[in-house]
Amino acid sequence: MIRVLLADDQSLVRAGFRALLGAQADIEVIGEAADGDEAVRLVTELRPDVVLMDIRMPVLDGLAATRRITGDEKLDGVKVVMLTTFELDEYVFEAIRAGASGFLVKDTEPEELIRAVRAVVEGDALLSPGVTRRLISEFAARSKEPAAADGLGELTDREREVMALVGIGLTNEEIARRLVVSPLTAKTHVSRAMVKLGARDRAQLVVRAYESGLVRPGWIG
Repeated sequence: MIRVLLADDQSLVRAGFRALLGAQADIEVIGEAADGDEAVRLVTELRPDVVLMDIRMPVLDGLAATRRITGDEKLDGVKVVMLTTFELDEYVFEAIRAGASGFLVKDTEPEELIRAVRAVVEGDALLSPGVTRRLISEFAARSKEPAAADGLGELTDREREVMALVGIGLTNEEIARRLVVSPLTAKTHVSRAMVKLGARDRAQLVVRAYESGLVRPGWIG
């Protein structure tokens, strides 16, 4: 059973998500929060698998709440998915840098929302290739100059190659076809790169690829 916490200051939005997710046999909504401070408290208390977190909330916004959750080692297994009204929201990039596993726009189709909750629990980042190119490229271009390749020296040449392909938005299956290896082998390389770089999930690996200069904004696959 996938345990989900809803954090949004609009009760109607929470009610809609609760009804949709609660109707699934493998998903249980275990709590709701109307602001970021309450979200952090409930996450600490209930330890959900996934938090659907609105970016803009009173008391404590979703970005600050995400930082508190991802910065707590005891909550390492909790995945945060940001909810936003606009696909190109400047706070989304910061949220992913802070440890969020991805984002969804609030008018996402019901089937996509359900798929997304299941996917993030399985370790997949909610960043489609198109979104990766538009969102990460745009905001990485605005951020600081590429940092020194901190930690990249620990990666093998193949792991660096795979990380670059993750950075331009390729899935494990697409990476496997590109490198003529099995999807399982591609997934193993991704996982090893994440462990070596201390990335919480695939989304952070994308950000590290840009911040290190391994991938430059505007590159496509």
